[in-house]
Amino acid sequence: MIEDLVDRTLLVGFEEPDPPDWFRRAAPGLGGVVLYGQNLRVDTDAARLAALLHQDSDVVLAVDEEGGDVTRVHYRNGSPVPGNYVLGAADDEGLTGAVATRIGSGLRAAGIGWNLAPDVDVNSAPENPVIGVRSFGADPDLVSRHAATWVLAMENTGVAACAKHFPGHGDTRSDSHYGLPVVDCDEAEWRRVHLPPFVAAIEVGVRSVMTAHVVVPALDDRPATMSPKLLTDVLRGELGYQGVIVTDALDMGAIKDGVGLGPGAVAALRAGADALCLGAIGGEGLYQEVRTAVLAAVDDGTLPLRRLEEAAERVEALLAWVRKAPDPGDLSDGTDPGLEAARRAARVFGDPLLTGPPVVVELRATPNLAVGEAYWDLAGPLTERGVPPHEVLRLTDNSELSAVLTAAQGRPLVVVGRDVPRHPWQQKAWHVLSGQRPDAVLVEIGLPRPDVTAHGQRVFVGGAGRPNLQVAAELLTGAGHRP
Repeated sequence: MIEDLVDRTLLVGFEEPDPPDWFRRAAPGLGGVVLYGQNLRVDTDAARLAALLHQDSDVVLAVDEEGGDVTRVHYRNGSPVPGNYVLGAADDEGLTGAVATRIGSGLRAAGIGWNLAPDVDVNSAPENPVIGVRSFGADPDLVSRHAATWVLAMENTGVAACAKHFPGHGDTRSDSHYGLPVVDCDEAEWRRVHLPPFVAAIEVGVRSVMTAHVVVPALDDRPATMSPKLLTDVLRGELGYQGVIVTDALDMGAIKDGVGLGPGAVAALRAGADALCLGAIGGEGLYQEVRTAVLAAVDDGTLPLRRLEEAAERVEALLAWVRKAPDPGDLSDGTDPGLEAARRAARVFGDPLLTGPPVVVELRATPNLAVGEAYWDLAGPLTERGVPPHEVLRLTDNSELSAVLTAAQGRPLVVVGRDVPRHPWQQKAWHVLSGQRPDAVLVEIGLPRPDVTAHGQRVFVGGAGRPNLQVAAELLTGAGHRP
């Protein structure tokens, strides 16, 4: 039935902690079930949901588990491994492979077979609001090497990997969750900078490639997700890629607020995409809207039936690989490669050593939707090292800076921010606080940009995962290695 073919192309989510009835009915025929942060209240929820869904079928579960800032399984207490920036900065492919292996082994043990990672974008725009520390770096060769290593290690655990976001989201200055970014580079620059990591991932056999909701005018005036030139001519034809092409979530603003969810889904399939990813919020409505639109397009000839069949066949081949992949067992060697990488990647300016329990000020901006409200915390690691904060204050604007200075009188002051240079209010907060307290320490957990935050005592740890914050605590308490 055509309905079965359509369902096979859909990766569907739900927003409840437990799968609702409509979802459990649909799941056996779907291309995959995508778990999001709101589904996972504790680390063991992924395994619990997998067991629950596998009572009805052998449906494959997918998740965004990049490590570091983007984590779903560890959404409530932080990733136990750092993200790509740290791995690129450490530039040790052995550590990169070991971290990917740890992620993959954990997913496999939890019953998850498809990881919508790694991010292989070259972050050539430091002010990029959605990639940043999710990228291995700004050098195409470095990103390519680590992308290939990460993919191989992930798939050696029996979990399918996904190179994203084709044709490259690293040179954008807006967020595709809210609008349609434009990548302003010529074709020669795109081929030199942004294409190589995808080539590297394809060469080592990556099972899926995710599209970006971006426009590269030098290549096509349509969003890449809906571009036959990019998906069929370049990805399939020029690069010879035969795996699954999966869209980024179609309910993101770049598509939903542009051409619309249903038309965007049809256009993506026509362009050469095989799997249509949908978000969690309003999951049933998203599923029904896309399903109805695709069925109507086949019925009226807008979408050739053979293209739908081809897409479903490719998805089925990936699912068959996941189901048959042997379990390699425990691949860990007892070390903590993520912590080692985080220590190597950290950068220190000035003297951040604390002289006693500090007042910790957290600068909390609204995170991008890829990260969500994923947990991060410095107070816990400081406490574990015997220096519990005297007080932790959270700021979302600059209205309480005087109160912060009063609270910190006579005590060390630590300011924690994520991507401080990208948030004017955070820049001002650091300027005011460090101006009044030259001994204050900035702990930057976003993309390190010491040329922008160019004064005071500073610790750059390149991410919000648990190892990143542990390294920050080590450096503040004098027990860490000074890079």
